[in-house]
Amino acid sequence: MKAKNNRTITVDDSEKKVLMDMISTDLQMEMPPFAIVNADLFAVLDKVPDGFANLIIIDPPYNLRKDFAGSTFSAMSSSSYEEYLRSWLPAVCRKLAHNGSLYMCGDWHCSSSMQRVLEENLTVINRITWQREKGRGAKHNWKNAMEDIWFAVKNPDDYYFDVEAVKQKRRVLAPYRENGEPKDWQDTDDGKYRLTCPSNFWDDISVPFWSMPENTEHPTQKPEKLIAKLILASSRPGDAIFDPFLGSGTTAAVAKKLGRKCLGIEQSLDYCLIAAKRLMLAEEMQSIQGYEDGVFWERNSALRLH
Repeated sequence: MKAKNNRTITVDDSEKKVLMDMISTDLQMEMPPFAIVNADLFAVLDKVPDGFANLIIIDPPYNLRKDFAGSTFSAMSSSSYEEYLRSWLPAVCRKLAHNGSLYMCGDWHCSSSMQRVLEENLTVINRITWQREKGRGAKHNWKNAMEDIWFAVKNPDDYYFDVEAVKQKRRVLAPYRENGEPKDWQDTDDGKYRLTCPSNFWDDISVPFWSMPENTEHPTQKPEKLIAKLILASSRPGDAIFDPFLGSGTTAAVAKKLGRKCLGIEQSLDYCLIAAKRLMLAEEMQSIQGYEDGVFWERNSALRLH
């Protein structure tokens, strides 16, 4: 039994038949705007059309031991992990449109390997580091509380980036006035705020926890707010997004909330079912925690858990 305020998304037997109708086991000639494919990436990747994706978001297994719904990914040497990346990343990059962008998530164990293999296929534009406030402490090391996202493009002279769509609303601690009027800030009912351009360090992300409506039992689920920033910055409404490691469906759910299309591939049927349920929930609940009125709020400055 879940606690009263535990809002973790689960799938019961009565829902499975409806959700299974939303899941395919192979790529079809005519794919729906939101396609969840339950398959091994290596088995279907060649069937994905080259150049179809305006944006690719990749959250692959990191180079550490982790259990994903009964399937265990084991840690390996850095050189072996890079060969693992080379076994599928070049083919994934070919799915990118000529002016498309790709984001790849990693941690300190594998981030340098990801950079090296990405640079063999695309032009790396930046590295985003985000503060992951959850995590185990350590007696003989620094607590691991950061993760990276590599930002790469196919054509460095022609790619889409909308900085206005991802500005952050930050509280003004020392409001400055010019001729008696606020300079670069606004006085609102919620306090004094300034809209700022986003940097490549994100300290405003809350990792999903049990009382948040987006939370699932996936061990490495990414927050909707984090994925929303990537989608809004690097795609237009109606664009096609590809996620080759869909997991519990965060990319698909956020794409639906923001008016994009999405193709996701995931080998675990359990996670595909959760992803399908999240797509259904996104039809009714389009809010994204920490994103409101077209801007991203600082962590906990406007914490609305709808």
